[in-house]
Amino acid sequence: MLTLWSLLLFLVEIGYVCNLNAKFPSYIYFNSLVFADAFIGIDIGNDPSSLPSPELVVSLLKSHQITHVRLFDSDARLLSALSNTGIEVMIGVANKEVLRIAKSPSNAASWINTHVSAFKPATNITAIAVGSEFLSSNPNAGPVLVIAINNLYKALVASNLNNQINISTPLSMDMIPTPFPPSTATFNLSWNSTIHDILEFLQNTNSFYMLNAYPYDYFVRSNGIFPIQYALFQPLPEVNQIVDPNTLFHYESMLDAMVDATYYSIAAYKFSVIPIIVTETGWPWSGRANESDANMATAETFNNNLIKRVLTGSGPPSQPGILLNSYIYEMFNEDKRPNYGVFFKNGSSVYALDLGNSKGNFSGGFCVARKGADSASLQAGLNWACGQGQANCKAIQSGQPCYLPNTVENHASYAYNDYYQRKHDLGGTCDFGGTGILTNVDPSTCSLLFTRIFIMKWAILVWVETC
Repeated sequence: MLTLWSLLLFLVEIGYVCNLNAKFPSYIYFNSLVFADAFIGIDIGNDPSSLPSPELVVSLLKSHQITHVRLFDSDARLLSALSNTGIEVMIGVANKEVLRIAKSPSNAASWINTHVSAFKPATNITAIAVGSEFLSSNPNAGPVLVIAINNLYKALVASNLNNQINISTPLSMDMIPTPFPPSTATFNLSWNSTIHDILEFLQNTNSFYMLNAYPYDYFVRSNGIFPIQYALFQPLPEVNQIVDPNTLFHYESMLDAMVDATYYSIAAYKFSVIPIIVTETGWPWSGRANESDANMATAETFNNNLIKRVLTGSGPPSQPGILLNSYIYEMFNEDKRPNYGVFFKNGSSVYALDLGNSKGNFSGGFCVARKGADSASLQAGLNWACGQGQANCKAIQSGQPCYLPNTVENHASYAYNDYYQRKHDLGGTCDFGGTGILTNVDPSTCSLLFTRIFIMKWAILVWVETC
């Protein structure tokens, strides 16, 4: 008879193979963000002269089916307007408020009562961003930021909201001096203690790392080293592939590489994998006279391709199983980063942006091995998909849930479809040297069952811990 203990061991063993990245320590991470749907959110600033009425803001969000917003402050009028919409709201603690909150737990409790409890549950507040690139503008105040974060979390616990709301702090890519190659990236050592304390907090509270990453900035600084197609999520010719020389991971976009650089920087602290959410990214549609690539066409290309990339449902090469959820900077133009807004104050669009599917899963048909294809060609396609194509082929390895039937056709179908679902919105095809074919029949039932078993394992482990 199957005992609870043997069931647990079996499920843990299955869950272990879901740790997709052999380059990192083999920890299993149970944050719900890993299993959530992919989404694109949008940032809304706090300059009242740049914003339309809260009612128009919410109307725009609804009409464009935007499901997630990040507010740079906690404006009461906008929070009220967002009530009963179901939109997930990340509110912000302004940099100037951080010191006051750090000074006293009672100040933190007052902030939570005023800006969170007063609006819950009607307004769906799910996260608090403490400061915005606070360390970059206050390099000697790291301990103050950590204290403020902990004070706010304790206030959430006291209000019984800690299981509903995550707390983190948006950090700039400037925290990582040399982000390429990603595998050797590390945080600036001058913030070593502060970064450790922040990561420890995020791990202990099952929160996520908030990253502000702008490929435009890095592209400009690279001074021609990286092609603009790489920054815009566009395919690169074979001779110009961007490859990490240590891991041999192929990077199809600069944002993927920036996020991976952050994952590797976190791994250097020996913490288990902490999911990253991109709290700011975007491209300017106008710039100075010497910024020719800051124009309408490139801004439109970047943001539309960003949406497609995120909604593929895959993460960067080192963490393909963790979503690349991102917030576009920004909804309306402000002085912090001028000419990034995707809407004018009157609600009209700056350029065409396909935000009508800002939340979703994989889309399109399914890609499988063509019946009758010769084994050698199928094996070549399988090798490419699991290698350079970056398909997740863990489940078809010996002893894993989708290994049987052990045929090259079965394994190729699994790998082809995994690659196609991740990449087809970015130009990936179902060709594989003529051995792939599109179908309306989903070949990944095994994969779906495998994922559900992993989620069930998480629930059972939590139950055992709380018994």
